[in-house]
Amino acid sequence: MRTGSEPTTARSALRMRLWLSLWGLAWAIFGTAAFALVGRPGWAAACGVLWLVVTVDLTMIVRHLRQGPHYQPGRDIPPYRPAEHRHP
Repeated sequence: MRTGSEPTTARSALRMRLWLSLWGLAWAIFGTAAFALVGRPGWAAACGVLWLVVTVDLTMIVRHLRQGPHYQPGRDIPPYRPAEHRHP
């Protein structure tokens, strides 16, 4: 049921985003090094830009995780205010 407060109470799977970003960071570093070694500066630059984007994303994810339940509430905190029951 929609309550209208979804934009303010939405949750993000920060731990999953953390692991996916770490995976992407590893591949971006590998791609930058590999393309630089084989003499493909354009692809190395593209991987370097991706490396920068992933690093910024990781910084934001870690910041939100450290801020606690405001950004990553536990299972005991409902994602939205329960709807009021109205009896006819």
